[in-house]
Amino acid sequence: MGSLFRSEEMTLCQLFLQSEAAYACVSELGELGLVQFRDLNPDVNAFQRKFVNEVRRCDEMERKLRYLEKEIRRDGIPMLEIPGECPEAPQPREMIDLEATFEKLENELREVNQNAEALKRNFLELTELKHILRKTQVFFDERLYCDADTGVYRSPLSFVAGVILRERIPAFERMLWRACRGNVFLRQAEIDTPLEDPSSSDQVFKSVFIIFFQGDQLKTRVKKICEGFRATLYPCPEAPADRREMAMGVMTRIEDLNTVLGQTQDHRHRVLVAAAKNIKNWFVKVRKIKAIYHTLNLFNLDVTQKCLIAECWVPALDLETIQLALRRGTERSGSSVPPILNRMETIEDPPTYNRTNKFTSAFQNLIYAYGVATYREVNPAPYTIITFPFLFAVMFGDLGHGALMAAFGFWMCYKEKPLQAKKIDSEIWTIFFGGRYIILLMGLFSMYTGLIYNDIFSKSLNIFGSSWRNNYNESDLLTNKLLQLNPDSKDYLQIPYPFGIDPVWQLAEANKIIFMNAYKMKISIIIGVFHMLFGVCLSLWNHIYFKRRISIYVEFIPQIMFLVLLFFYMVMLMFIKWVKYGPDADFLGSSDPEVIKTSAYCAPSILITFINMMLFKTDPNTRPECDDTMYPGQIGLQKFFVIVALMCVPVMLFGKPYFIMKEQKQRARQGHQTIEGTAENGAAGGAAAVAPAHHHDEDITEVFIHQAIHTIEYVLGSISHTASYLRLWALSLAHAQLAEVAWNMLLRKGLMSRDFEGGIFLYVVFAGWAAISVSILVLMEGLSAFLHTLRLHWVEFQSKFYAGEGYLFQPFSFEVILDSAGQGEE
Repeated sequence: MGSLFRSEEMTLCQLFLQSEAAYACVSELGELGLVQFRDLNPDVNAFQRKFVNEVRRCDEMERKLRYLEKEIRRDGIPMLEIPGECPEAPQPREMIDLEATFEKLENELREVNQNAEALKRNFLELTELKHILRKTQVFFDERLYCDADTGVYRSPLSFVAGVILRERIPAFERMLWRACRGNVFLRQAEIDTPLEDPSSSDQVFKSVFIIFFQGDQLKTRVKKICEGFRATLYPCPEAPADRREMAMGVMTRIEDLNTVLGQTQDHRHRVLVAAAKNIKNWFVKVRKIKAIYHTLNLFNLDVTQKCLIAECWVPALDLETIQLALRRGTERSGSSVPPILNRMETIEDPPTYNRTNKFTSAFQNLIYAYGVATYREVNPAPYTIITFPFLFAVMFGDLGHGALMAAFGFWMCYKEKPLQAKKIDSEIWTIFFGGRYIILLMGLFSMYTGLIYNDIFSKSLNIFGSSWRNNYNESDLLTNKLLQLNPDSKDYLQIPYPFGIDPVWQLAEANKIIFMNAYKMKISIIIGVFHMLFGVCLSLWNHIYFKRRISIYVEFIPQIMFLVLLFFYMVMLMFIKWVKYGPDADFLGSSDPEVIKTSAYCAPSILITFINMMLFKTDPNTRPECDDTMYPGQIGLQKFFVIVALMCVPVMLFGKPYFIMKEQKQRARQGHQTIEGTAENGAAGGAAAVAPAHHHDEDITEVFIHQAIHTIEYVLGSISHTASYLRLWALSLAHAQLAEVAWNMLLRKGLMSRDFEGGIFLYVVFAGWAAISVSILVLMEGLSAFLHTLRLHWVEFQSKFYAGEGYLFQPFSFEVILDSAGQGEE
């Protein structure tokens, strides 16, 4: 449990691996994911490291796999997921087999693609020629005359025929007209069916054209224009018989090409299907090999002993597990020299490592978003698991809205594995799914606070029966909306509602908000003060663990006293007021002063009492028949509390600098005596070495400045942070009012409608109310409450004890590398 409440104890180790066993050992450590290697060659260029050639080979294999994957996706062939466990990293000698396999597949696929492209281009040309022979028949009928000598129809003009993209026809026609000065005649006809571009496999629409002209000069000009517009020209016989004969030959060749193209596509499909079965495994293997060689490039090479030397951070509790992994790697490689793992002494700050699971990781990420914990300081995550959804629920308290949120969170948790397998490529979905357990807890806690507030979609549940009785007649109720139920009269049975707030308050239009404001405002302050006190107490745990004895005396004790004597005392006044003062039906007609003094009539304002306490005065507006204090000796005790709290401020400001100055002077005297004694011994003996004294010369000015900032921040922050918790009340009030407005403006009108038309109206109104409830009251209000809760934890709570100046433990892990690679592909 130590790693849950405080980060793992880390140790710096030196690792010696025999060269032939290094690959297998690093592979085992990658599967384990518990070792963070340091770069021992920071000044060496990446292209000058020992295993750069192996990394390049892996890059080339990845390139070939990406090419195969692109072709597989283009054909819509499903790639099989890895069955069972993830494949292990292959041995170095298997790289040659993998390279040969990928080379063969790439060459074969490229050859098939080139042949298919050539066949498709040939097929396109024959198809276009077929359309030319068909479409130009009408053009020739218009421009032919009969030769009297031969009896053959001939054209008096020369011509060229071809095919052009349909969208280029207008520009093509204008250019011909301008360049040839109107001395050409263009006819065109659209090809109805789209044709496939052999290069891009896109479907394009084209048109057949024929251009009639006279003279070689115009012929040259026309051909150049056709070439500029990328039109394809085809030979077209002038005689009808020759065209029919050519058309028959074209159709025969098209049929043959269709057969060959089908066979080519079948062969390509078989190659891709075979590759699709293994491509996921191949990607995993290549990425593992590449990661291993990247890691080996961080090592130093001992040429004389033929071994690799590494330095790494490891969790102290996992040293035995790491030793076993290294032993397995050595056995796999067949090496006879065992690896050596030595613990090193260092003054460097270790990385922070908190073990998490799928439940705690989301809460830990909330903490890391503020800052990674300093090594071995208190981890706020386990406490956040409870406090975060609770504070959220105080602001979002509604049984109905909480149930919707809890249902969504439960659905994501229940369908966790299928949803993970889908790998939905959406940043918003990734955020929601990553925080599914937070959403579930926030929904459940909101249902609880909704029951406490007795609030479900702005309505209430009368489970136990109200403790209020209505003594007004029906005419008074219908004509006067400002009637109030008086707790001092017989309207109240003097029996509190067993659980939560009495449902009658949802019907109190006149003073509902006044009552709820007073209730939620005080609850917010009480929760906030206890939350801050808990944070200050956690700082004591840090001081004890790090053996900061001075900080306990000059920081923790004055801080806790300042907070308790002022703000915790204000909370106690709230409880005293709730216990001592209450509704009394007989106090108005009573002559007993004690009855009057303990009635709500004499209840003082907590805020005014606290202000007067800080100003050392009493309330001048106290009624004559009421006491100006809530208990005997209150004035004197309050003065004592304020004086002691104010005395804590100079202790926080000057205490730590004073003790640091004192320690520095003591070290300076001890060091001076040590040097003098050593010099005398050296003069006498002539052979003693002088050891330098270790001085901790911390600039006292910086200490004063830091402590002044820290003290001012804490003193002023205690006031502002206490007020900041009023956001619990403000957002709860806003959420309840928005829910009530949505109900009254929409659903209430639908429920009041009658007859058949009323049913249709209710159907439409309910859809609008449901959409507003989900989009605004659940999503937008939920996001607002989430952000405010995050602020209360980061600023008001964690600032009391959490430094967040560490850096994250990032072990060499195949799982992390493969996950990040998979997200990059998506």
